[in-house]
Amino acid sequence: MTTAAEGRELTQVGPGTVMGELMRQYWIPAAQSAELERDGAPIRLMLLGEKLIAFRDSAGRVGVMDHRCPHRCASLFLGRNEEGGIRCIYHGWKYDVAGNCIDMASVPPHQDFKHKVKAKAYPAVERAGVIWVYMGSSVKAPVTVPPLPAFEILDVPDDEVSVTFIQRECNYLQALEGEIDTSHFGFLHAGHVDPDDVPENEPVYHTITNRAPEYHIADAPWGTQYAGFRAAGADGTYWRFANFLFPFWSQAPNGEFGSHVHARAWVPLDDGHTMFCFLRWKRGVSALTQPQPAFKDGMPIGGTGRGNKFLPNTTDWLGRFRLAANPSNDWGLDRAAQRSNAIYSGIDGIHLQDQAITESMGPITDHDFEHLAPSDQMITRTRRRLLMAARALRDENVLPPGIEDAEVFRGARSGYFVSNDNSPWQEIYARQLNAALHPSPTPLRAAE
Repeated sequence: MTTAAEGRELTQVGPGTVMGELMRQYWIPAAQSAELERDGAPIRLMLLGEKLIAFRDSAGRVGVMDHRCPHRCASLFLGRNEEGGIRCIYHGWKYDVAGNCIDMASVPPHQDFKHKVKAKAYPAVERAGVIWVYMGSSVKAPVTVPPLPAFEILDVPDDEVSVTFIQRECNYLQALEGEIDTSHFGFLHAGHVDPDDVPENEPVYHTITNRAPEYHIADAPWGTQYAGFRAAGADGTYWRFANFLFPFWSQAPNGEFGSHVHARAWVPLDDGHTMFCFLRWKRGVSALTQPQPAFKDGMPIGGTGRGNKFLPNTTDWLGRFRLAANPSNDWGLDRAAQRSNAIYSGIDGIHLQDQAITESMGPITDHDFEHLAPSDQMITRTRRRLLMAARALRDENVLPPGIEDAEVFRGARSGYFVSNDNSPWQEIYARQLNAALHPSPTPLRAAE
C-alpha cells in the first residue's frame, strides 16, 4: 500500500520536490525537432512545472530557457528570434541559446553591463528527431551533465526512428503505471474477444486465453522488470517482458521481443499533465507495424482501430499534441458498442483506451483509496524503487541509476515470445536478448 505522504512524494515534480530533483538528473525529451525553425517563432514549453521557451537560432542551435527576461520579467515568448538570439520586445535586450545577454539595446554603451546578466538556460541536444533538455540539479550532487541514456533506440539512425508525442491530462505516475500493468490487456483492450474466434498466431490470442497472468518481478540495473507468463499449449510458455527505466521511461511488451526496439517516456509537464514521447524503430515488429488484430474470418477486432486524431496545437503552455477525444467528450465512448460487446470499453483505439482510463482517475490518483492486488506487484515495486532512489539522492547524495553509467539502459528490452525453455526466467530473458536483432550503435552527440 502507498500512503498519502508517499503518494505526494511520488507525484509532485516541481522545483525542490524529492521526485522533481531526481528527474532533473536526467536528460528529458522536451519537443520534436520539427517544432522549431531557424529564426522562427519560439514555442512555450512546460517541463517539471517550469515555464520555458524553446527556439532555434540562425545557426540552427536550440535554446531552452526560462520564459522571463532577466531585466523586467516580460515573457521572451513574445520575443524576436533574430540574428543569433532571442530579443525581448520590451527593451530590446537579447540572449543567445546559452542564456548570455549579448545586447542591451536600451542601455548607453558606457553603462552596459550585459556580461553580468544571464537568462536561466538549460543545455539542449538533438537526437532521434527529439530535442532533449538537461534541467540540472539544485541538490548536493555535482551539477555535471551526464550522457544521453544508452537506450537501444538511440543507436538507430534518426531516419529509422518514428517519433510520437501525445499529451495526457493526468500525473505522470498513473500514466506510467498503466503502461507497466499487463493484466488489464485481456479486459480493457480485448474483454469482448472469445479465444475460439481468433487464430492462434494472432498476437492477442494468449492474453485472452488466460486473462489472469502470473508474474516474476525484480529490480534491474535500469529500474524494474516484470515477466508475465501464461501457459501456451502443452509444453510452452507465453512470455511478456517489460521494463520501467529511470526516471519515467517504460518499454511495453507490444511487439516481438527479437526486434522490438523502442522507449516510451511519460514526461511530467506539471503535476497534472504528462507528455507521452514514443520512440520506435521502424524496422521492428510491433503492434504498429503489424495488421490490425482480426478474427478468423478476417474481420478487424473492435476497439483496435489505428491512429489518433489531434486538436490543433495552440501557443498555450499546455497546448501541444492534445487528442480530440478527451475528458470533455468522454473520449468518444460509444455506449451502444459497449452494450453490444462490439467493443468491450466502448472506446476505439488501444492508446485511447489507456489514455481514458488513466485520465478518468483525475489529475492525481488518491493512493489512500486504492486496494492493490497481486497483479499490481510491478507497480508497487516501481513505486518503491523510485522513492528509495529519490530519498537516497536527497539524503545521501547518491546518484540514481543511469547517471554515472548510462550503459545500464542498453540491457533493457521488452516484448513477447513463446518458449519451451524451462530455465529460470532471468536466464530465459538473457538468452532471448543475446539472440535478438540489435541496431548498430551510432555515436551519441556530446552535450553542447
